[in-house]
Amino acid sequence: MTEIGVAVRLAETRDLDGVVACSSALFAEDAGTRDPALNVNWPKEYGAATFAGAMEDPDRLVLVADDGGRIVGHLTGSLSGPTPMRPVMVATLGSMYVQPHYRGRKIGARLVEEFRAWARGHGAQYAGVTAYAGNEGAGRFFERNGFAPHSVVRETML
Repeated sequence: MTEIGVAVRLAETRDLDGVVACSSALFAEDAGTRDPALNVNWPKEYGAATFAGAMEDPDRLVLVADDGGRIVGHLTGSLSGPTPMRPVMVATLGSMYVQPHYRGRKIGARLVEEFRAWARGHGAQYAGVTAYAGNEGAGRFFERNGFAPHSVVRETML
C-alpha cells in the first residue's frame, strides 16, 4: 500500500534500527512527557530484541511506514484470548508513531487500517488501544479511526 511514495508494510529485520528510532521518538514525545514512571530509554535498551522477537511471533505484528528505505513510522500489535472471562480474540495496538514531517498524510490511518485487517484475518473480534489521557491529539486520531472510549485507568503516585 503506497501513497506519496510511502509504503505501509510488514517490518523486516533490516528495519529494526528505524523501528527503534521511531519507538524512541514516541517515548520522548509522548510517554516521556506524560508518565514519570516510564523508562524512556526502553527502546534503546530493549527495543531491537523485542521488535525482532515480535517479527517472528505469529500473534504479534510490526508494521513500518517506509519512504524509499527510510522508516518514518511504525505500528505494533498483538493478539490475546480467548479466555474464560473474555471469550473472544482481542487485538491490541501496542504502539504507533509517525514522524512529525509525515503527519497529516493519512499514513497513521493506513497503519491502523493494516492493523485492523491483520486482526480480522487472525480471528479477532475486538481491537483496543491505550493512549494517555493528556494526549488529546491521539484521542482524536483514534476516534477518527473507529476506536471509542471504553474504560479509564486511574493512577496515583505513592
